[in-house]
Amino acid sequence: MKSRSIRNIEVANRHPRVRVSAASVSKVVLALDTMRTYRCPAGEISVVFVNDREIIRLHKDFMDDATVTDVITFEGEDHPDEPFAGEICVNVDQAKREAKERGCEWMDELMLYVVHGWLHLAGLRDKKPKQAKLMRAGEAAALAFLSKSKIKLRLLK
Repeated sequence: MKSRSIRNIEVANRHPRVRVSAASVSKVVLALDTMRTYRCPAGEISVVFVNDREIIRLHKDFMDDATVTDVITFEGEDHPDEPFAGEICVNVDQAKREAKERGCEWMDELMLYVVHGWLHLAGLRDKKPKQAKLMRAGEAAALAFLSKSKIKLRLLK
């Protein structure tokens, strides 16, 4: 599977106890880049894994909402010399809680959050009901695509 272009993916593990493999995150993002249905802008993508405390701080500072959330996506800039597609901040603690409630593996929930952030960078929104329906369909399609390709997020050993 080839991506449309070479993309740099920066991964930061800021969670105090969980370390996600940067190589596995890169495989997920580069695989998503090959999907024909959605197009993420060119440029570097940063994926940051955080805890509740950090996501609350980001949510408060940038969206004036001091509550826990699952993922926050910041769109980048289309600079001609160094394009930056954006940053996806993923809450590991929320993935663990939500997975327990839904009865699924927390790493699968974590991958859903990465997919969700990537889809935001690709232009999907989810604030209105019609937008949310399109986002859920995009998530399902992307997760099925990744599953078929046998691509998963992995923890560092």
